[in-house]
Amino acid sequence: MLHEDGRHRCGWHGFDPFYVAYHDDEWGVPERDSRALFEKFILDGFQAGLSWITILRKRPAFRAAFDGFRPEIMARYGPDKIEALMADAGIVRNRAKIESSVRSAQAWLEIEAKQGFSTFLWDFVDGRAKQNRFRCLEEVPAETETSRKMSKALKQAGFNFVGPTIVYAAMQATGMVNDHLDGCFRCAECAALDVRGR
Repeated sequence: MLHEDGRHRCGWHGFDPFYVAYHDDEWGVPERDSRALFEKFILDGFQAGLSWITILRKRPAFRAAFDGFRPEIMARYGPDKIEALMADAGIVRNRAKIESSVRSAQAWLEIEAKQGFSTFLWDFVDGRAKQNRFRCLEEVPAETETSRKMSKALKQAGFNFVGPTIVYAAMQATGMVNDHLDGCFRCAECAALDVRGR
């Protein structure tokens, strides 16, 4: 998709400046920080049944409500905190997803102590981003064999709302797979970031 600035982009984000900025600055950038990866997976879980732009616009409120997505704090949330989150109009008030985020924080702590959450996730792609170079949006899968394996491992560890489609979306967002289309200006840039990040 050609934009007014003369750049070709993937197109899934349309022309909304907020969404375009997310595409240009964040989506597909290889993320190796364990806490940041935790945040992305939790937010993608909250997206289930909603649009990503809805979650993206609420992200500042989510960060404030969930103590910056620091798992060591979230893992200790009790009933009073759950009720406070359910009363927070700035976030998605879904009890199952909120309670799941607490269990996921507890699971994160265990994984982080054993091997590091970042290593746990990136090992599924052998530590390097997969460069897909799809030519059109229709070629991009909703899930893959790798996302199914990661989903299963995350569920076994104690995460919820991590089905294969949600996991693949998180993999795209965190640069484990580079799904910027071949004609998108960010495709080569994100590929170069992965090389420099090693």
